[in-house]
Amino acid sequence: MQSTTESNSNYDNLERMSTQDLLFNINKEDKKVPFIIENSIHKISKLVDVIVSKFKKGGRLFYIGAGTSGRLGIVDSSECPPTFGVNKNLVIGIIAGGDAAIREAVEFAEDNQLLGWEDLKSYNINNDDFVLGLAASGTTPYVVGALKKCKENKNSTGCIVCNINTPLASFADHPLEIIVGSEFITGSTRMKSGTAQKLILNMISTAVMIKIGKIKGNKMYDMCLSNNKLIHRGSTIISQELNIDYDEAKKLLLKFGSVRKAIDNYEN
Repeated sequence: MQSTTESNSNYDNLERMSTQDLLFNINKEDKKVPFIIENSIHKISKLVDVIVSKFKKGGRLFYIGAGTSGRLGIVDSSECPPTFGVNKNLVIGIIAGGDAAIREAVEFAEDNQLLGWEDLKSYNINNDDFVLGLAASGTTPYVVGALKKCKENKNSTGCIVCNINTPLASFADHPLEIIVGSEFITGSTRMKSGTAQKLILNMISTAVMIKIGKIKGNKMYDMCLSNNKLIHRGSTIISQELNIDYDEAKKLLLKFGSVRKAIDNYEN
């Protein structure tokens, strides 16, 4: 039985399409993804609540994947510290083939069933942690092997896959099966499948960080001040929150080093 992610595209003779038709049809397919995800929000919600409970016990969130899926996990994990001011070891992205695979494919790295678990063990994974397996196909040996060992060791797990009844989902406590249909280019899961994974990772990490108190109102109170744009944003937040002028707000920000600390330590 052919998997959905490998099913033939609904479009053909792509090389004969005009640029506008190519873009229109790609966009037409992409627009389907959020509506498909909407049907799984109740499952995503349960997964988020489990991760929040793990964080409250001192646990961590691991994303583990290969290829496009692995890179998406790396992107989301790397954006958590600057956006939410959390430790870089709270959300950890692991990709088959290591850091070299972030920029270019590492041949056959995803085909080893043992390496995923070995990579997780290098972080001293424990039962307070949560592991989210990322594989559009749901069959990637590197990820499947990792979640199988997690199940054996009673580590909490979830996954994001784009096929039904996959080996990866069978080993996940909280499987998310997001069936986006055939890709515009047959089998190119960097397209709709990748978009689905990216959107869901955004939802998970953002919701988790809000639930653990990293956002106040709708503002990033704990963001890192790593560039002038963020210093400006932080100064503006403080100015609006405390009803003081921008220059005073900026002085407070630079003095205390974070929006939250500046507001908490402000004296009229």
